[in-house]
Amino acid sequence: MADLAAPRRATGGVSTPPAAPAARRGPSKRVAGRAVEVAFLVPAVLYLVLFFGYPIVKNVVMGFQEYTTRTFFTGEAPWVGLANYAHVVGDAVFTRSVVNTVLFTAGSIAGQFVVGLAIALFFHKRFALSGVLRSLILLPWLIPMIAGTAVWRWILDTDNGALNRILSALPFVDVRPEWLTSTSLALVAVIGVNIWLGIPFNMTILYGGLQEIPEELYEAGALDGATGWRAFRHITWPLLRPVVTVVLVLGVVYTLKVLDVILGLTGGGPANATQTIALASYMSSFREFDFGAGAALGNILIVMSLAFAIVYLRANRRAVDE
Repeated sequence: MADLAAPRRATGGVSTPPAAPAARRGPSKRVAGRAVEVAFLVPAVLYLVLFFGYPIVKNVVMGFQEYTTRTFFTGEAPWVGLANYAHVVGDAVFTRSVVNTVLFTAGSIAGQFVVGLAIALFFHKRFALSGVLRSLILLPWLIPMIAGTAVWRWILDTDNGALNRILSALPFVDVRPEWLTSTSLALVAVIGVNIWLGIPFNMTILYGGLQEIPEELYEAGALDGATGWRAFRHITWPLLRPVVTVVLVLGVVYTLKVLDVILGLTGGGPANATQTIALASYMSSFREFDFGAGAALGNILIVMSLAFAIVYLRANRRAVDE
């Protein structure tokens, strides 16, 4: 009896119920936490499935069907297997489109990355009005694409373009290049405009990566003689490589499917000199209304993007491991 009364006296004569074991509260908390996670995850998954998954699957299926305007009325899309792929690959313009796509992508990515990295390194040094100048460089990225291509179409006009007028005003220059109507210059001009449009993206991402590199590393490297080019090679570039990977992969995937720049400047001409796979897919789908052939070309672009991403990521991982 004395032993039983002791706990009551210690608590002022009021008995307290025993505390619930922690093991009983644990599972309920985990279930509630998992329910919250699922509640936040479901909308994102539904969004990806509806706006990314379904269009990709539908495009892949359409590539194997005879999908035309009649399908919208009858609902019938006969299965034709690889006939659409044989048709687009056998087209006389397909080889030219592939070459133009590779040249356009390689030239655009090289120019955008080199100029964007140079500008990012320039703004990495603090000076007056650097923030204002960085904001101005973002203007090409903010201007609507149609407006930007319309301005560049005027600038590159052979007779009344601003660029040719400036060239004519220079001494010892007596040429008026046909930037958009020459089969040898049209692709170069389109690549130049696309470089101008892509520089802000490259500069912004690379500048953010440079900001994450600790200044102490440069100070320590300077003590060992690593300044200038040596500092860039042994400090900046290795630490910036993950950001470079993101910039290049996203840049290639985006550039492969560029349509509005070419459509607004040349429309694929002259004589298919600027015709790309993305433009050919658009023409097949919305000019000829052969949606099956357009989907087949779109699927070829998807395969090219995946192939580049896989090859580059593996090569970059191997370089990092070495």
